[in-house]
Amino acid sequence: MTDLRERAPAKVPTEKGKNALSLYRHLALMLLGAVVILALSYALPPFRNYQLATVGAYLCVTAGLTVLTGLNGQLSLGHGALMAVGAYTLAMTQNKLAGQGQWTLLVAVLAAIVVTTAVGAVVGLAAARLRGPYLAGLTLAVAVVVPAIASTFDTTFNSDQGLSVSVDPPPLALGYDFPYERWQAWLAWAGALVTLLFLANLVRSRFGRNLTAVRDDEAAARLAGINVARTQVMAFVVSAACAGLGGALIAVLSQSVSPGAFPLTLSLFLLMAIVIGGLGSLAGALWGAVLLVVLPATTHSLTDSFDVSAAVAQRLEGNLPLAIFGVVLIVVMLAFPGGIASLKKFLPNAKKLLPKRKA
Repeated sequence: MTDLRERAPAKVPTEKGKNALSLYRHLALMLLGAVVILALSYALPPFRNYQLATVGAYLCVTAGLTVLTGLNGQLSLGHGALMAVGAYTLAMTQNKLAGQGQWTLLVAVLAAIVVTTAVGAVVGLAAARLRGPYLAGLTLAVAVVVPAIASTFDTTFNSDQGLSVSVDPPPLALGYDFPYERWQAWLAWAGALVTLLFLANLVRSRFGRNLTAVRDDEAAARLAGINVARTQVMAFVVSAACAGLGGALIAVLSQSVSPGAFPLTLSLFLLMAIVIGGLGSLAGALWGAVLLVVLPATTHSLTDSFDVSAAVAQRLEGNLPLAIFGVVLIVVMLAFPGGIASLKKFLPNAKKLLPKRKA
């Protein structure tokens, strides 16, 4: 007669354990990304390092917008204005603290995040009461009003000329001849990697699940005990903080801030970028940030190659990037409705479509 031994029940990992595993995995990915950026910064020439830094700054914004629009379903056409809030806050704070050491830049960046978060909370409280085109209209008004305020108050924001940003050179510990563009790339990607780490863990948490629940069905989310309004406001706050960080980094890279740097088209570009990259995916946010740098540079090269008058070249410079973005959006949505990030799902299935070799 065989002995029947009671098997111990398998241990089911708790939510805290799952969050810890996700944190370790995301930390490992962040360290891997830091190594890749470090290697690229040494391999690329100065101008490419500047472009790499710009991708990192935009990634902060596209990642936050992905959480807001892709995971929570709130359409925002005003993130360019939130970037402007962060950029102007950094410029004003940094200019007051300039010359007191490298720590002033960190203080200015934190001030930019705090102020933009407060503005995002105000907009989010109003946005939580609106849906569809009304929400888009509200954020569109923000995108128009914020640059207009900067242009109106000459004594504070220096009107259309904008403000210069006083940024200290790289630390002397890196060497007297350390390339400034490489230092910019390190600063921008430090902010981008920290943002991705924070958002990746946030998405995996209970709050991330609440975001998707509210997006899918608000009535069912309420029945499940989720505070829909608070979740929507918090989503806007998180996204605004990321936009403020991105705007502050853009101000550090360009060393100047003006209303013309944050037009309405920037908000449209940001929205199209996350759709093309892959809505609701942080990997798609990375692709979108790359497109925000690569496509305008490509259109600028195309404009220079045309033998046209100065007036026509100026019109092309303003309208051609938007047209190319629109064409790319249509092509990607027809070929891959899930965006560029969905290619990893398509490639395994594509192998099945290839003809089999005869033995």
